[in-house]
Amino acid sequence: MAERRGRRLSLNCRLFFFGEDDFEGEATALDLSTNGCHANSFVQVQVGMVFRLSLFLHDQPWSLRIDKALVRGGDGQNFGLEFTGIRPA
Repeated sequence: MAERRGRRLSLNCRLFFFGEDDFEGEATALDLSTNGCHANSFVQVQVGMVFRLSLFLHDQPWSLRIDKALVRGGDGQNFGLEFTGIRPA
Protein backbone atom coordinates (compact mmCIF):
# COMPACT_ATOMS: atom_id res chain seq x y z
CA MET A 1 0.00 0.00 0.00
CA ALA A 2 1.29 3.47 -0.85
CA GLU A 3 2.42 5.78 1.95
CA ARG A 4 0.09 8.68 2.74
CA ARG A 5 1.35 12.05 1.55
CA GLY A 6 -0.67 14.28 3.89
CA ARG A 7 -1.57 14.40 7.56
CA ARG A 8 -5.17 13.37 8.21
CA LEU A 9 -7.45 15.34 10.51
CA SER A 10 -10.38 13.65 12.23
CA LEU A 11 -13.78 15.15 11.50
CA ASN A 12 -17.39 14.21 11.00
CA CYS A 13 -19.15 16.00 8.13
CA ARG A 14 -21.54 15.31 5.27
CA LEU A 15 -20.25 14.28 1.88
CA PHE A 16 -22.29 13.85 -1.30
CA PHE A 17 -20.82 11.87 -4.20
CA PHE A 18 -21.90 11.69 -7.84
CA GLY A 19 -20.71 9.13 -10.38
CA GLU A 20 -21.53 7.83 -13.83
CA ASP A 21 -25.03 6.77 -14.90
CA ASP A 22 -26.73 8.87 -12.19
CA PHE A 23 -24.95 6.95 -9.41
CA GLU A 24 -25.02 9.09 -6.27
CA GLY A 25 -24.97 8.81 -2.54
CA GLU A 26 -24.38 10.46 0.79
CA ALA A 27 -21.60 9.61 3.21
CA THR A 28 -19.97 10.81 6.39
CA ALA A 29 -16.38 11.96 5.96
CA LEU A 30 -14.45 10.62 8.96
CA ASP A 31 -11.08 12.21 8.27
CA LEU A 32 -9.59 14.60 5.73
CA SER A 33 -6.22 15.50 4.24
CA THR A 34 -5.18 17.65 1.31
CA ASN A 35 -5.07 14.51 -0.86
CA GLY A 36 -8.17 12.63 0.21
CA CYS A 37 -10.50 11.40 2.91
CA HIS A 38 -11.96 8.33 4.56
CA ALA A 39 -15.74 7.97 4.43
CA ASN A 40 -18.62 5.76 5.53
CA SER A 41 -21.87 5.34 3.59
CA PHE A 42 -24.89 3.06 3.35
CA VAL A 43 -24.31 3.10 -0.43
CA GLN A 44 -21.91 0.38 -1.61
CA VAL A 45 -18.97 1.63 -3.70
CA GLN A 46 -16.15 -0.24 -5.44
CA VAL A 47 -12.43 0.40 -5.76
CA GLY A 48 -11.75 2.30 -8.98
CA MET A 49 -15.03 4.22 -9.09
CA VAL A 50 -14.65 7.94 -9.90
CA PHE A 51 -16.84 10.59 -8.29
CA ARG A 52 -17.49 14.30 -8.07
CA LEU A 53 -17.86 15.37 -4.43
CA SER A 54 -19.48 18.07 -2.34
CA LEU A 55 -17.94 18.16 1.12
CA PHE A 56 -19.77 20.20 3.77
CA LEU A 57 -17.22 21.45 6.30
CA HIS A 58 -18.67 22.79 9.56
CA ASP A 59 -16.83 26.12 9.45
CA GLN A 60 -17.55 26.96 5.79
CA PRO A 61 -20.76 28.49 4.35
CA TRP A 62 -20.34 26.67 1.00
CA SER A 63 -19.44 23.11 0.19
CA LEU A 64 -15.95 22.21 -0.96
CA ARG A 65 -16.23 20.90 -4.54
CA ILE A 66 -13.98 18.09 -5.66
CA ASP A 67 -14.22 17.57 -9.43
CA LYS A 68 -12.58 14.16 -9.38
CA ALA A 69 -12.06 11.66 -6.56
CA LEU A 70 -11.02 8.04 -6.97
CA VAL A 71 -12.07 5.22 -4.63
CA ARG A 72 -8.73 3.74 -3.54
CA GLY A 73 -9.72 1.13 -1.00
CA GLY A 74 -12.30 -0.09 1.45
CA ASP A 75 -14.95 -2.70 2.00
CA GLY A 76 -17.87 -1.16 0.14
CA GLN A 77 -19.36 1.04 2.86
CA ASN A 78 -16.10 2.23 4.46
CA PHE A 79 -13.78 3.58 1.80
CA GLY A 80 -10.88 5.87 1.06
CA LEU A 81 -11.00 8.57 -1.60
CA GLU A 82 -8.04 10.20 -3.33
CA PHE A 83 -8.69 13.74 -4.56
CA THR A 84 -7.35 14.15 -8.10
CA GLY A 85 -9.23 17.31 -9.16
CA ILE A 86 -10.10 20.11 -6.72
CA ARG A 87 -12.04 23.17 -7.88
CA PRO A 88 -10.33 26.46 -6.94
CA ALA A 89 -12.14 28.71 -4.48
